Amino acid sequence: MLIVHVHIQVKPQWIDEFIIVTNENAEKSRNEPGIARFDLIQQIDEQSKFVLIEVYRSPDDPYKHKQTEHYKKWCDTVEKMMEIPRKSVKFKNTTPADEEW
Repeated sequence: MLIVHVHIQVKPQWIDEFIIVTNENAEKSRNEPGIARFDLIQQIDEQSKFVLIEVYRSPDDPYKHKQTEHYKKWCDTVEKMMEIPRKSVKFKNTTPADEEW
């Protein structure tokens, strides 16, 4: 498994729209065979900050995800909404074991 946390800060006036278009992308992403999980979470004390939690089955699956039409549409749509460029951090799984997914 490859776990990616994408940190995003949205301009305050775009928060509601960002949630809508990101949830559309997340829903379609969950249908990709290489994606085990795709979550959007919002920070409580700073509601303009979000994290996408993306869990891929193999190291090649993020590349495949980035080739999809829904990902490309999402990127084009949310670019103007971001306060600063998004940043991703990659993790490896330690517990539970990948086989449990």
